[in-house]
Amino acid sequence: QVQLVESGGGLAQAGGSLRLSCVASGSIFRINGMNWYRQAPGKERELVAAITSGGSTNYADSVKGRFTISRDAKNTVYLQMNSLNPEDTAVYYCNAPSIVTMRGVINVWGKGTLVTVSS
Repeated sequence: QVQLVESGGGLAQAGGSLRLSCVASGSIFRINGMNWYRQAPGKERELVAAITSGGSTNYADSVKGRFTISRDAKNTVYLQMNSLNPEDTAVYYCNAPSIVTMRGVINVWGKGTLVTVSS
């Protein structure tokens, strides 16, 4: 069974930083793109950052210049979040929409990690 497990959430002050990690485990042949989403209270889930298997990245306008997505060769994706503000408060979810396994290609979500930014 393939799983994504996030870590690194917590409480930060405005202007501070946090680094989120997401580790994929299980019978994985290959992971293509990986994404970070977030969902704030009362709002829809939104895409925050994305990275392809080749390392190309894309960001939501609201986080450009503050957040950086990266990944290593061991199926881990990171989200470095700098200059945090209270509007970044949300549950952050890791997503890999195209994981190649023995049973085919699957879309997997993590359970989320809470980020709270105080003013």
